[in-house]
Amino acid sequence: MSAQPMASPAGWMPNQDVFARTLMTLAEYDDRITVVTSDSRGSGKLVPYGHAYPKQIVEVGIAEQNLVGVAAGLASCGRKVFAVSPACFLTARSLEQIKNDVAYSDNPVTLVGISAGVSYGPLGSTHHSLHDLAALRAIHNLTIVVPGDNVETAAAVDAAAGCGHPVYLRFGKKPMPGSLTGAPLSEFTFGKGRIIRAGSDGSIIANGETVLPALQAAEALAEQGISLTVVSMHTVKPLDTELIDRLSADGRPMLTVEEHSVHGGLGEAIAGWLMQHRRHLPFKIMGLPDEYTVTGSQLEIFGHYGISSEGIAEAFLSLLV
Repeated sequence: MSAQPMASPAGWMPNQDVFARTLMTLAEYDDRITVVTSDSRGSGKLVPYGHAYPKQIVEVGIAEQNLVGVAAGLASCGRKVFAVSPACFLTARSLEQIKNDVAYSDNPVTLVGISAGVSYGPLGSTHHSLHDLAALRAIHNLTIVVPGDNVETAAAVDAAAGCGHPVYLRFGKKPMPGSLTGAPLSEFTFGKGRIIRAGSDGSIIANGETVLPALQAAEALAEQGISLTVVSMHTVKPLDTELIDRLSADGRPMLTVEEHSVHGGLGEAIAGWLMQHRRHLPFKIMGLPDEYTVTGSQLEIFGHYGISSEGIAEAFLSLLV
C-alpha cells in the first residue's frame, strides 16, 4: 500500500468536530438538548460542550447498552437526546436497545456513531464499523444519515434535533471540505440526495467520506470527455428513490461508493430498488469486500480497496466496456 497521508486544506474539519460545534450552538438556545456518552466525550469532541453545559450531559462509562437505554429514558421525558459512541460499539453491542428502546418505542434519540467505517485504521477489524448500515437498515422507524461534508453535517444535526423521531448519524475522523460544491447548502432534507456535480453520461452515488474521492474521480473523467453526475446520498434510509429513478431512467451506468461492507449498505439498497423496478443498466457497488479487512490507516485501506479517485474512475470506466 503506497498511499501517503496528505495535509488537508485550511478550513477543512472532520464531520464529527462539526457535529460537536453544532450541538454547542443548539444547546445554547435549547436546554432540552442532552448528550449521553459512553466514555467518548474526548473522541466525540464534546469536552467543551461538557464544560459549557454540565447539566446537559450524562456519562455512563464503557456501557453502550446502558447508553442507549438511558438515552431512550431521557427522550421519553421530553429531552432531545444525542447518544454518542464509536459506531463499531454503538451499533453492535446495543443493537437490541436500539431496536426496542429507541425505534420500536419511537423515542426521539439521535444515535451518533463516531469514528465510523475504518476511521480507527490500525486498530483493526474490532474497531471498524462496516456492518452498521446493514444492521440498522433492517430496523423500522430509524432514519440513517451519513453526511458527506461539513455543511451537510451541520444541517443533519439540526434536522435530527427537531425531527422528533429516531435518527442514526454516522461520522468519521477525516477532515472534510466545508462544502463539496464550494457553495452554501441551500436546502437539506432527510431522504433527499444532494447533487454535487451534474453530468449526462452516468452517475456516481456515494456518501460520507467517499463522496470527495467520487467527485475527484468525476473531475478526472471529465478531462477524458466523460460527464458524470455525482450525488451525496447522505440519507441511506429513507432512500431518495425519486432521484435514483431519474438517474437510472436512461440506462446510463451507475456506480455506488461507500465506507462500508458491500453487503447491506447504500449500494445494495439502490440495487434492490433498481431490480424491483426493472431498471437495467451497468451497475457496480464499491465498498469493503467480504473478507478480513487489511490493517492500515484509513487512506491506506481505501487505497488497497480502490476507494480513491483513481480507483473509482477505473471502476466507472469498467462499466463502459
